[in-house]
Amino acid sequence: MSTPLMRQYYKIKKRHPDTVLLFRMGDFFETFEEDAKIAAKTLGITLTKRSNGAAGEVPLAGFPHHALDSYLPKLVRAGYRAAICEQLEDPKQAKGVVKRDVIEVVTPGVAFSDKLLDHKRSNYLAAAYLKGDRAGLAFCDVSTGEFAASETSSEEFGDLLRSVAPREILAMKKQFEDIERRLGADEDKPRLTKADEWSFDYDFAVESLTEQFGVATLKGFGVEDMREGLIAAGAALNYLRETQKANLSHLRKIVAHRPSDFMALDRSTRRNMEILSAMRDGGNEGSLVSVMDKTETPMGGRLFKLWLYSPLKRLDRILARQGAVAELVERKAARDALVETLREIGDMERLVARVCTGRSNPRELTNLRASLARMPALKEALAEVSSETLAEIRDGLDPLEEIGGKINEAVVDYPPANLADGGVIRKGYSVELDELREIAFSGKDWIENLKTTERERTDIPSLKVGFNKVFGYYIEVSNAHKAKVPENYIRKQTLVNAERYITPELKEFEERALNAEASAAELEARLFDDVRQFAASAAEQIQTNARLAATLDCLVSFARVAADYDYVRPEIDEGTRIDIRDGRHPVVERVLPPEASFAPNSATLDNDDAQIVVLTGPNMAGKSVYLRQ
Repeated sequence: MSTPLMRQYYKIKKRHPDTVLLFRMGDFFETFEEDAKIAAKTLGITLTKRSNGAAGEVPLAGFPHHALDSYLPKLVRAGYRAAICEQLEDPKQAKGVVKRDVIEVVTPGVAFSDKLLDHKRSNYLAAAYLKGDRAGLAFCDVSTGEFAASETSSEEFGDLLRSVAPREILAMKKQFEDIERRLGADEDKPRLTKADEWSFDYDFAVESLTEQFGVATLKGFGVEDMREGLIAAGAALNYLRETQKANLSHLRKIVAHRPSDFMALDRSTRRNMEILSAMRDGGNEGSLVSVMDKTETPMGGRLFKLWLYSPLKRLDRILARQGAVAELVERKAARDALVETLREIGDMERLVARVCTGRSNPRELTNLRASLARMPALKEALAEVSSETLAEIRDGLDPLEEIGGKINEAVVDYPPANLADGGVIRKGYSVELDELREIAFSGKDWIENLKTTERERTDIPSLKVGFNKVFGYYIEVSNAHKAKVPENYIRKQTLVNAERYITPELKEFEERALNAEASAAELEARLFDDVRQFAASAAEQIQTNARLAATLDCLVSFARVAADYDYVRPEIDEGTRIDIRDGRHPVVERVLPPEASFAPNSATLDNDDAQIVVLTGPNMAGKSVYLRQ
């Protein structure tokens, strides 16, 4: 028969069978059975054994709990789902086995930690649903709150999946193999996770989504006609609720992603065009994004990659984007001012997500305050623009002064990263907290006065007053002066060369000081959480600010590249003719040595007279460069 502890472990593991269960035991996270073998191999830790009563021994592997941030990313990057099982009560107060439960499931597609996320890449969880000749896809980055639903034909579904590039895909068990086949043989394939069939249900999806967004109908989001897409969205939301025990209030809306608005780039095209990575080594250097991306914010960098992977097909949107870039090219002073301001803006998308889920630390809250404080400078730099796109960005930005003001009023300018370190709430914000701090921290003066008074009263010049966590406050007297100890001293601890004592007066002070310190920490945590919730109340507008700042960052990046490299604005229409005069390969041109120059190429193609170009020449003559242009 298993021990009580292992019976508790098996009960929790049964609820999370498809995870590596990180089971908190005191100062360690332990793994057992097959999980231990996986952890030992993946994390490079020792595999050992633990007694399981009459049931014998079980494999065991563990690591210190404070090293979770180091080991967890290794597990998730290896493609595993990790369930973090914490102790829910103080072991000293527990009767029998300490209560434990899973507080979070971290997966490749569901993560908040900076150590698991690339700040310039979206981290999408996708859910896929196939029905006949239609296919639905929903994708969500829980670290930013981005949530979209899409539909396409079954034939084009593989291209849609690859254009979104999710880190993890949910699929019904009976559709698992079909979706896996559509992904092809990509080396960087996402994790495929099997989900229960009941979660892929239209009525369940609509009910879940309307409840999440606090609306009666989904018509306002423009997705009501996407039946298969909504089914996938419902499954994705259900998975997020199951894995994240925290509030998901930052998921405020779902948007329609319509593949017909974008050019589909298949796997071969993306690879051969070297859009995000070079063919040679898979790295960033030598790719299109390495030359074109001059974004300054993390959310701008993520959006820029999405734009490169999903070129626009709608003429009105192309011309609007061109017009904005053209104006930024002409307005150098405004462009330079925008660059300087954007450099000072943090990752508002991920900051507000951490605020809403209760994960944000004090420094992240002050980073959010500082980012919001840069919104007026962005608006000022855009004050005189004529582009409708830029004007919409300017008018949509909101400094949210009440949010920034509240954070500034409550939180010190340079707080510690960890709330438990204290000193987060500004002096003067709470009279009660100030009083508790005074009691707790004025103790040093009280102790110093007590030491001076007792040395004079007892005539023991070496008398000390100290504190340790085991025995609390004490008066220490060396053995050489034991005869001078007053009658009101009560022996507390005997050392080799000294005795330690307590007095009624010192005991009373100890209780008052320690209670004040604990009460101050508890009150500070409550006050900080109140401020965090106040910031969370403006999550939707903060997300809007982040989206607009990201869009502006991308437009400024294009303008900077155009100005720096002397690019021209192409004339775009809905005809079938392409006419390029003196075209230059953007990457090759930049990687040439200083003494070399790029030879421009022209090309003319149309549907009627010039459908084919016959390209000949010796090796290394530039044929592939011409093709990529």
